[in-house]
Amino acid sequence: MTVANAYIVAARRSAIGRLGGLHRNRRLEDLASPVLLQTLDDAGVEATRVDTLVLGNTTAGNNPARLISLLAGLPDRCTALTIDRHTASGLEAIDAAVRRVAQGEADVAVAGGAESLSTAPWRLAKPRTLFHMPRFIGLAQADNGESGEQTAVEAAEALAARLGIARNAQDEYAITSHIRATLARDARRLAREIVALKAKPEENRDELVDEPDIEDMESFPPILGDGSITAGNTSLPADGAAFVVVVSEPVYRKLGSPPALRLGGRASIGVAPAADLEAPIAAARALAGRPGRLSLDKLQAIELAETSAVQAIAFQRALGVADEVLNPDGGQIARGQPAGAASAVLAVRLFTRLARDEAAMPDGQGIAVSGAAGGQALALHFHRA
Repeated sequence: MTVANAYIVAARRSAIGRLGGLHRNRRLEDLASPVLLQTLDDAGVEATRVDTLVLGNTTAGNNPARLISLLAGLPDRCTALTIDRHTASGLEAIDAAVRRVAQGEADVAVAGGAESLSTAPWRLAKPRTLFHMPRFIGLAQADNGESGEQTAVEAAEALAARLGIARNAQDEYAITSHIRATLARDARRLAREIVALKAKPEENRDELVDEPDIEDMESFPPILGDGSITAGNTSLPADGAAFVVVVSEPVYRKLGSPPALRLGGRASIGVAPAADLEAPIAAARALAGRPGRLSLDKLQAIELAETSAVQAIAFQRALGVADEVLNPDGGQIARGQPAGAASAVLAVRLFTRLARDEAAMPDGQGIAVSGAAGGQALALHFHRA
């Protein structure tokens, strides 16, 4: 199967909001639908022409893709599928939509991710006996150590110790991420990317992006004991939505062959759960090893859904990625991590850099890489059509 005849012609996202912040009163469908409709409007495609919607989401349950589809006014015949692959959900949804179009199952598909953690239903663990109380299951699906597996913070601490990544290096990476995100915002590089859900200034910018200095970063206490992982050098849970429109070759030609992205390849891989944070490295290497020999040093951008500065630094060191290529406008440490939408944001970021930007290179290419929890990761290679 080839994916050469499927084109991503539009990509948009909401501003990313902190938990209990910008999107605190927006249910998932209220957050996602306006972004979806604006993406279709950018593409010049009517909602009635959409054949399928593929959504990444990790918390809502009951196939929220169908609810969003109906609220957005997509036709009743439009199929709706929800994918839950942790933070790789949105990217997996985009890959699925591209393949459906390439296989001739759809002429127009919308795909991406949405997560409203602020309004998501709470989950309770069933009591083990009549004498135990129910307990909440947190965002990280913590089990109070009963499985013996490392928590995400413990895994990051172990990786930092093994690779010798000191606290100051992590804090400096986090500051750089915020600076890049601030510069991108101030230069209005995100203006045509973010959908303002209300006519208010705060709807046009990612809420968690700040201008911290080293003293600010040093003030964060370690999450575990005397470790190096803090709330400042990790990506925090957040709310957000991001979508792309994928069309077939005939539709693309009818639209006038606008600047677009095509999917050049994918790599989905698993590693040992203990090496979870290094799964994105394995996925990027696998993608580079596919037929055609993708050269990582020729990419204009690598968008990584980093969970922590430790993971990003390890990724950069392992692959020899240049500073200006990895998350050039800041990453999740600055923006926040909207779970099922997190990796879809990566695709929107690449669309801005490779297709939307008037100064984009005609042969520009980049990759989006996201872990998927439990020792899995997904990497997609995009290039300008």
